[in-house]
This record gives sequence, C-alpha cells and structure tokens, in this order.
Amino acid sequence: MTALKLELRGITKRFGSLVANDHIDLTVEPGEIHCLLGENGAGKSTLMNVLYGLYEPTSGEIVVDGQPRTFRTAGDAIDAGIGMVHQHFMLVPVFTVAENVMLGNEETQALGWLDRRRARKKVLDLVAEYGLEVNPDATVEDLPVGLQQRVEILKALVRDAKVLILDEPTAVLTPQETQELFRVMRALRDSGHSIVFITHKLKEVKAVADRITVIRRGKVVGSADPSSSETELASLMVGRPVDLVVHKEPAQPGEVRFTLENVTVLDDFGNVQVDSVDLELREGEILGVAGVQGNGQTELTQAILGLRRPAAGRIRLDGRDITALSPRKTLDAGVGFVPEDRQHDGIVGEFTVSENLVLDLVTRPPYGGGIAINPKKVRENGYKRVEEFDIRTQSIDSPAGSLSGGNQQKVVVAREMSRPLRLFIASQPTRGVDVGAMEFIHQRIVAERDVGTPVVIVSTELDEVVALADRIAVMYRGRIVGIVPPTATREQLGLLMAGVEDPALLEKAATRPSLELDVEDTPRDRHNDGDNDTDTTGGEEGQA
Repeated sequence: MTALKLELRGITKRFGSLVANDHIDLTVEPGEIHCLLGENGAGKSTLMNVLYGLYEPTSGEIVVDGQPRTFRTAGDAIDAGIGMVHQHFMLVPVFTVAENVMLGNEETQALGWLDRRRARKKVLDLVAEYGLEVNPDATVEDLPVGLQQRVEILKALVRDAKVLILDEPTAVLTPQETQELFRVMRALRDSGHSIVFITHKLKEVKAVADRITVIRRGKVVGSADPSSSETELASLMVGRPVDLVVHKEPAQPGEVRFTLENVTVLDDFGNVQVDSVDLELREGEILGVAGVQGNGQTELTQAILGLRRPAAGRIRLDGRDITALSPRKTLDAGVGFVPEDRQHDGIVGEFTVSENLVLDLVTRPPYGGGIAINPKKVRENGYKRVEEFDIRTQSIDSPAGSLSGGNQQKVVVAREMSRPLRLFIASQPTRGVDVGAMEFIHQRIVAERDVGTPVVIVSTELDEVVALADRIAVMYRGRIVGIVPPTATREQLGLLMAGVEDPALLEKAATRPSLELDVEDTPRDRHNDGDNDTDTTGGEEGQA
C-alpha cells in the first residue's frame, strides 16, 4: 500500500459570524495515529467535515502528497484516499455486512447483476488482513455496536482509504470494545494507514496516539506528546489549570427515599425500552446509572420526570406515588432534573439568562403568581445565580442561546439546584462541556448529596460514573443487569455493559486488576519536528 501524507494549511470555516475553524494548520504523517484533542464544540468535527468534503472551507487549502486538492463532495475525498467513520454510523440495518460494505461501490456481473460472491470475498480478505473479525453474512441490526463500527471501517478500507478519520469512535463502546478498537487502529497504522482520531477523552489519547494536536475555540493552541500527563493535556484544552479529581467524602446514606418498583416503559412504537426495573435510593447517596447509550437510560429518566407514562410499575418519592404526575407536578414535588439535551429540553435559547434561571419557578412567589411575573425578583435571582454558579455571560439579559455550551449547562444546573430538592436527577450532566465546567458541576452534585438529597446520575462516560457514584447500576437492553460499588473493576463493568450476567465470569472479572487502556510497551518513534512539547500557555483563556 502506498502511504499518504496529508496537510491542512490555514483552514478557516465560517458560518455567518461564527468562526468554527480559524487558520488551522495540521500535518498527518504516513503511518501514524494523530489525535485531534479538544472539548465538544472546539471545532474538531467541523475541521474533519471540511477534510472529508462535507463542508467547503472559507479559506485555506488541503494538500495530499504535496498536491493541493479541492474536495467538493465526500466522493472527492474518497477518491483521494480519505475515509471517515462518523460518530453516528451510516449503515442500513436490514442489510448484511457485505451489502453495507459494498453499498455505493457494488460489484456486478454480466447484465448488471450484483456479484455478491465477489463482494463477500473482498470483505473476508480485509477481515483476514486487519483482524477485524466480523461475519460478512451477518445482518447489521443483529450486531453489537462494536462490530457495527468495524463495518464502517471496512466500508472505508474497501474504497482504498489511506487516511482514516475516526470521529469520537469510543462514544458508544464498552471498555472491552474500546480495547479491541485500539488493537485494530494499531494494526492499520502498522500497515501504513494514517488515522486521525478525534476525541475529548484524555486516557484514550495517552493510550493510542502517536501525536496530539489540541484545538480550542477553533484554533490550534498547541501540540503535545502522549507522555504528557492528563493534567497537562486538560490545561491545554481549557487554557488554565484544572483539577481532574472528584473530591468527596464517603457517603453517609440514610433511609430509603426513592424507589422504582417493577417499572416498565415503552417507546412511541410500543417497544419495551425499560424492562421491569427495581431500584432503591437512599438520602445522601449518589446512584450512577451506567451503560452504552440507547439501553433505556433516556426513557427511564423521562418516566421519572413524567415525560413518559410507565406501562407498568410504580415510582415513589418519600412514600408518595408519583408515577402518574405531570412534569410540572413532579417538579413541584421536589424533583430537580438536568436533561441530556440542554438545548432541546433544558433552556429556551431566545429567553434571557435570568428568565431561564426561573423557568420552573415563575408561577411561584416571589417570581410570579397567576399571570404576573415580577421582573425585579427575576433579575435579582439572575445576578445571584450567575455569581454563585460562575456563569460566564456578558449580561443576565443576554439570550441563553448565545452562551457557550458549558455555560448553558451551568444555567440548567443552577436553576435546578437553587430550590429545596427531595430528589436530583442529572442525565449526561457534563455532555459537551469543557473540563473546567465539568469540575464545577461535579462539585455541585457532590454538595447536593452531602446535604442529604438522593442523587441519580445517568452518564455514558464511565469515568464520570465511577468518580461520582456511591453505587453503580448498569443498564443493558432496558434491564438492570447488576448493581456494583464504584470500586468494581473496569472489566467487570464492561462485561455488565455488554449484558454478561454469568456469575462466574463476573466474579473472575471482579478479582482482576482494574482494566486500563493498553499503552504500547515500546513507544513508536514520534515525527518530532521540534513542535511537540506540551504548550500549556497558548491561546486565550477558555470559557468554563
């Protein structure tokens, strides 16, 4: 295979007045895993969409093996040897692996008939060459997520991709599947492929990257070596020192305050999403709900809040049955709720910051009553919460939609935590926020637990669940398959996340050292151009 060198020179991408990428220079050498590290919203995916021909750059150029290229479509990028595996897979569920791999690049016989035998052989050849281990005859919808991801990689390889872009590839994987993906990535690298690995997860960067480029607010703010500490990388991402450790004392749980009794929840099509779940939560403890996205976590939180009526079972808070309450009455009962999608369910972007801070309080004194709202009290509360929760905004009168993602999340957290609570639920509490805002939100969650409030945290970030939770409930296909302490090994948690309930296997996994991401024993030679030292001073101060 002929290796390929890729260069981005001065790439700028504007959407109106928003500068998503600002004069970015990036070189990807042949046969390396180059990590593009940055918080959600930093401009990483936009840059890769420019490279893959999905966006046209406002200015700058793409150079492949010394030749400037213009990509107006993804087909142009594919023809140049660039492939991309998107965070959300683009597969046809009812097609086989071979059919998905060949879709758009079909092999034909005489008279135009599809040559399925040749397509199948191509897949088998690639599987054997790179150790991808997937059955070409399997139907995609029957495959676990990790194998579906391999199908996406096969789609790129069969089109002779020499540079492979992986956009947040571990977001939907168990720890074991992440390990296996890294094995595949190293095999591809060793065969001469280049991989651009987009992520915000520091442990993964250190485990698999050969070089690291850090992007903040659309700009390259520095390069780093994988030997850099997580603290150094986090500081480079945010622009200031960050404490990555969640500091909390051991829980002092009291009496049972919240229960789920045989709760079953259906989706809009009548499919079971939450299957006979039983849970108990005591005052002064944090219950973490772990699992790969799409295993019923969203429907479970919706049922608790009253957004979705359970098909069976009971939900009780302090002995009161709240199963059939509306969302308004559930909030009035003392439930604080941070939704997983803040822009859709958490804020009203056109409303001011101060108005968003009282969205669920405007019918109560002192902020309102009847049809009247007290603007003075709303503004007073706005000033107070902006200071207390360190919300970075030009004014309390600024539209909430104009704030950074981290500050929008702080608005939601501030609103929900600024009233007496009997239960606090946070779904993906730090999704899309930088590590600075993450540090602050974690502190507030722990503080809520410490005043005696029972807390439920739902997160697909396993590190977050382990750091915050006093107990961890693992969901798989709508069921609670295990409840373990946060000291459980990553291997045990990974097995549960994959639906493994065999007591012997779980006991064996529980006695092993915690599963860590494998780092190669012998570091590869880095393409050191003198620019790879960690720079923790570059760029402007990041908004928390």
